[in-house]
Amino acid sequence: MPIGTQNRFIQHKGFAMSIITISRGSYSYGKEVAEKVARRLGYECIARDVLIEASEEYDIPEIKLLRAMQYAPSFLDRFTPEKEKYVTYIQAAILRHLCKDNVVYHGLAGQFFVRGVSHVLKVRIIADLEDRVKLVMERDRVSNKDARRFLKKVDDQRRKWSQHLYGIDTSDPSLYDLVLHIRKITVDEAADIIAHTVAFPHFRATPESQCVIEDLALAAEVKSVLIDLSPDVEVTTHNGMAHVRARIATSAEMEMVQEIERVVREVPGVRGVRVEVLPSALYTG
Repeated sequence: MPIGTQNRFIQHKGFAMSIITISRGSYSYGKEVAEKVARRLGYECIARDVLIEASEEYDIPEIKLLRAMQYAPSFLDRFTPEKEKYVTYIQAAILRHLCKDNVVYHGLAGQFFVRGVSHVLKVRIIADLEDRVKLVMERDRVSNKDARRFLKKVDDQRRKWSQHLYGIDTSDPSLYDLVLHIRKITVDEAADIIAHTVAFPHFRATPESQCVIEDLALAAEVKSVLIDLSPDVEVTTHNGMAHVRARIATSAEMEMVQEIERVVREVPGVRGVRVEVLPSALYTG
């Protein structure tokens, strides 16, 4: 186990360390539930904050990051690295927060970024369409027809986004530990249910599960510094060792490998790096 992880468990001994991700459709009360859960538990609550953080750190306009998270790629986007680059930056920012544990994240993609981490409670908040339409009409002062059209567009975009990047439909209940329908169950009651559920022993961090999320976070950081240098790059890490897989033109292979190694070694937390050059008959640089 990394020394940092050992220290974290000594520091937090006796306290439940957990992560809660809340997925929700637009105007489905997910934000309200997340904020109430965070207040009840004394957890950090993050959502749009990570876009601002990523925007400042990577010098990318926030609106571009927002569009990358909200809108599914068009046919042409599939042939450009821009959208994947923005998602990589956001992923690094989100995982940086989630590594600290005792966090509630509400928004798109949270459950995807922490796959394989056992101390994550994955929640889906749903609401009746009529209630969602009413909320849109009240908040945005639009007609019933326009509200329905807006919700359909947003829901379709989010579904296509997750299917494009992860091959997953966010509305699939099997992706979640808990699905709560805000109707008979109120926002306050939903928050109480989540707060009660996350206290179960299997949602508490262990040294092993903490290592898993720290590896994910470090891999995301490494990829974020490499993606401009080598857009088609895959990164995994384990106990500070970074394994980079990249497609590199044969003519520049030696120089590119050396540059990748240099850049990766400068990432805090990296203890070593191994670069694997992937064969590609079509890739000539």
